[in-house]
Amino acid sequence: MTLNNAQGRADIRPWLRVCLAVASVLTVLAVLIGAGVGGPDVAKDISTWALTVLPLVAAGACLWRSRRYSGRHRWGWAVLGAGLLSWGAGQAYTLARYFPHGGDLAVPSWADAGYLGMLLLLPIGLLILPSGSQPLANRARGVLDGLLVATSLVIVSWVLVVDPRIGTSHQGAGFYLKLLYPLGDIVIATMIGYMLPRRRARFRCSADLLFFGFGVAGFAASDIGYAYLGMIDDYRAGSFVDLGWMIGFGLVIVGAARPKDAEPLTSEFSSRIRMGGVMAPYVAVGAALLVSAMFHLVSGHSTPFVAWSRSLLIALLIGRQVLTLLENRDLNRGLETRVEERTAELHAREQQFHALIRHSSDVVTVIDANGSVIFQSESMLRVFGYPSEVFVGRHYTELLAPEVTVRLAQAMRQVAVRPFASVTLEIVHTHQDGRKRPSEMIVTNLVDDPHVGGFVLNTRDISERKELQEQLIHEAYHDSLTQLANRALFRDRAAAALERTVALTVLHLDLDGFKRVNDSLGHLAGDQLLVEVADRIKGCVRAEDVVARFGADEFAVLIETASAEEGEFVARRILEDLDLPVEVGARNIHVRASIGLAQASLLDEDDEDRAEQLLRNADLAMHHAKAAGGSGCTSYRAQMRDGLIERLELENDLRAALENQELRLHYQPTVDLDTSQVVGFEALVRWPHPTRGMINPLDFIPIAEATGLIVPLGLWVLREACRQAVEWSNAAGGRPLKMSVNVSVRQFDQPDFTETVAAVLAETGMPADRLCLEMTESVLMTDTEANLEQLVRLKALGLTLAIDDFGTGYSSLAYLRRFPVDTLKIDRSFVERLGMLAGDTALTDTIVRLGKSLGMSTVAEGIEEFGQLAALREMGCGFAQGYYFSRPVPAADAGRLFLEGAAMMETPA
Repeated sequence: MTLNNAQGRADIRPWLRVCLAVASVLTVLAVLIGAGVGGPDVAKDISTWALTVLPLVAAGACLWRSRRYSGRHRWGWAVLGAGLLSWGAGQAYTLARYFPHGGDLAVPSWADAGYLGMLLLLPIGLLILPSGSQPLANRARGVLDGLLVATSLVIVSWVLVVDPRIGTSHQGAGFYLKLLYPLGDIVIATMIGYMLPRRRARFRCSADLLFFGFGVAGFAASDIGYAYLGMIDDYRAGSFVDLGWMIGFGLVIVGAARPKDAEPLTSEFSSRIRMGGVMAPYVAVGAALLVSAMFHLVSGHSTPFVAWSRSLLIALLIGRQVLTLLENRDLNRGLETRVEERTAELHAREQQFHALIRHSSDVVTVIDANGSVIFQSESMLRVFGYPSEVFVGRHYTELLAPEVTVRLAQAMRQVAVRPFASVTLEIVHTHQDGRKRPSEMIVTNLVDDPHVGGFVLNTRDISERKELQEQLIHEAYHDSLTQLANRALFRDRAAAALERTVALTVLHLDLDGFKRVNDSLGHLAGDQLLVEVADRIKGCVRAEDVVARFGADEFAVLIETASAEEGEFVARRILEDLDLPVEVGARNIHVRASIGLAQASLLDEDDEDRAEQLLRNADLAMHHAKAAGGSGCTSYRAQMRDGLIERLELENDLRAALENQELRLHYQPTVDLDTSQVVGFEALVRWPHPTRGMINPLDFIPIAEATGLIVPLGLWVLREACRQAVEWSNAAGGRPLKMSVNVSVRQFDQPDFTETVAAVLAETGMPADRLCLEMTESVLMTDTEANLEQLVRLKALGLTLAIDDFGTGYSSLAYLRRFPVDTLKIDRSFVERLGMLAGDTALTDTIVRLGKSLGMSTVAEGIEEFGQLAALREMGCGFAQGYYFSRPVPAADAGRLFLEGAAMMETPA
C-alpha cells in the first residue's frame, strides 16, 4: 500500500495486476523471439506487431494518467503520451508498408519522422512537468547537461567503436540519423536523472517518472544496438535488439498506471548522490576530451565528425557555464534579499522586545552569579516608583528588605542546580512611596545562556489580584444583600464550634408571609425588610454569635456555649423584636417568623457530618413550627427525624412500586338513579405494600404530588383504566361504559398533557366520549387563562370534564360559565347530612338545580343510606356513587358488576 494524495492508503492491487500482465507479455515476447519459433520471418512479424501495439498502449496509459491531474501535470503527461504516439505512428507506417507481415524500412523514411517526433516531444513534456521550484535557467541547464553527456558519449563511442569500423558506405543522412536516436535517448535519460531528485523532494519517490526513465534507458540500449548493427550491416527485425524497445514501452506502461504519489514529503537523495549528479557532465566531458586527445596522438589526425563534436561540446559547456552564472546571480540576489529581510526582521524583533520590556507590566531583573544586578527594565519606575539606574551594578542584598533577601537567596539556590529551572514565590515589595505591594516573582536560571548570563527575575505587582481574591472570598461566604454569613460559612463555623464543644444551639428562622410583601409591595420593599430583619436579629445576639442568611427569607443563628433554655430565650427575644412594625417607605409592615432550635447535644456520635445534621435538625424543627401555625419556636425532637425518615422510605417504596408495577386499580361503580343500572366506574389507585399491607391513598398521594411522581402515576392510571374500560365494553357486546379518572394539578400543568391523553386514547382504542377527567376546583382557580386554554384543548378531543368535590372550594358562578365543564360531583360532606338539617338539604338541592341550569349532569358521592338516595332522587340528581351500592372493588369484581347488566339492588353491597 502507498499514500495517495493525503487521502489515506491507496489500493495498489490493480497496479500490481497491470505489472503482472506487462511482465507476462514481455516474457512471452522474449521467449518467442529468443527461441526463434517459426523462423526469422515469424520473429520479424511478432516484433513488428509488438512494437506497433506497445507504444500505442503506452501512449494511452500516459493520456489516461494525464486525466487524473490538472495544470502542468496534465499537460506534461499528455505531451509525453503524444511523443510515444508519434513513435507508434512511425512503426505503424512500417507495418502498413509490409502488411500483414513485418519488415524493416530503409533509413531515412517516413517512419523516421514518427521516431524523431518522440525525441522532440519527450523533452518538451519533461520540461512541462512540475519538478520543484526551478527557475527557467536551471531547467535549461538540465537539457544542456543531457546534451553534454550525450555528445561526450558519442565522441567516446565514435573514437572507440565507430571509427575503426566505418566504411565508405556509411555516409549520408541515414547513417547519422541512426546515431541521432541513441543521442536523443541519452539526452532524455539525463533530463529525467536531473529531475528525479527534485521530484523526490516534492513528490516522495516519484516512481512514475522513475519507471519512465528506465523505459528510456531501454530505448537507448536498443537504439545503440540498432546503430551498431546497422553500421556492420548485421541488423534484422525480430532480433534481441528489439527487446529493449519492448521492455522500455512496458516500463512506461507500468509507470503511467501506478497510483498517484503522495503530497510533498521531506524525502530527498543524499548529498553524495546529488554531488554525483552535478559532476556527471564534467566527468563525461573530461572522458570525451581525453579519448579524442589520445585518438589524435595515436592516429596523428582527427576526423571532421570528432572535431565538430568536440566544438559542439565546448559550445555546450560554455552555454552551461553561462546558465550556471545566471543561476548563481539569481541565487546571490535571493540570498542578499533573504539576508536583508532577515536583518530587518531581527532588528524589528529587537525593537519589539525592547518595547515589550519597556511597557510590560512585569519588572524584569537579571542578577549574575555573584549577585550583582546587570539589567533592570524601565518598568521598575512605573510599577514600584524607582528608576532602573538605581539598581544596575549593585548587589541585590543592598536593595531588598532582609526577609525578601533571604527568600530570594533560597530561590536562586534552588534553581541553580539545573539550567533553565524556575521557581515562583510571593513576596512583599515596598513602593517608593512607602506602600507595601504584594508581588509575584518568577526566578529562572539562565546563567548558562550566553545571551543572558544570570538569574532572570520576573516580578509582577499582584496587589489588585489580592484585593480581588479577598473580595471574591468575602462574596463567596457572605450574603450580598445583608452582608451576613451565607450557608457555606455558617456550616464551616458550626463544624469548627462542634470540635470545641457540644454546648451549641442553632436557630433556623423563616419569615411568615414574606411572599405577600414581595407580591404586593415589590422586591425592593422586600429587600429593605430583609435588611431590617437581619439588623434586628444581630441586635438580639452577642457579637461572637454567628448570624447568617440562607437565602430568600431564611436566617440562622449559631449560639456557642448556650444551653437549651438560653437558646429558647434568644429565640423568644428575636420573635418579640420582630413583632415591632418595620417601616418600609411610607408603610409599616408587621412581620412574624417561625424558628426551629436544634441542640448539638442531641446529635449522634456516629453522624458523618455533624454540622450538616445540626442544620437539618434546626430546619426540620422550623417546619414543624410553621406547620403548627407559625409565629413561634419549636425545639428539635428525635421523633421529628423518625417521621421524616419514614416519609423518605415511603417515597422510595412508592418509586419502586411504580417501576415494578405493584400498584393496583380499584373501581367504584357509578349508578344511573333513573334506571338503577351501572353506567360507569371511577378508577381509584390502591397500593398493596409487600410489608405494610394496603396503604391509604391519603398517605401516599400527597407524597406523589410533592415529589412529582404523580405525573407518571397518573399516566399509568389513565392508560390502565382506559384499557380496562375497552375490555369490559367489548366483553359486553359494545355496551357503552363511562370511565372516570382523577387528574392532579401537577398533571394538568404539564404543557403536553392534552397530547398525552390523545396518545393514550389512540393506544387503548378508548372512545373519547366515554372518558371523564375529574379535577378539583383548585385546578380552575390557579392560572385561569392558561387552564382555560388547556380545558378547551381537552374538550376538543371529545371527552367529558367533571369538577370533583364541588362545593368545598371557591369556585364562582362566573368560572362555571367560562369553563367547558360537563359534570358536577357533589361532595360527600353534603350528602351525608341529607335528611338531618333542612338547610343542608336545601344546599344540595341548590347544587343539583345549578347543574341543570348550566346544562351539566350531577353525581352525588358518598351515599350510604336509603334516605340519602331517596332525597337525591326527589331532587332530580342524575347519578350516584357510594357504599350503599358498592365499595371500590378490584377489576374482576367490577367487571362482574358491569357484565351482569341487572339493576342494582337498593341495599348496601
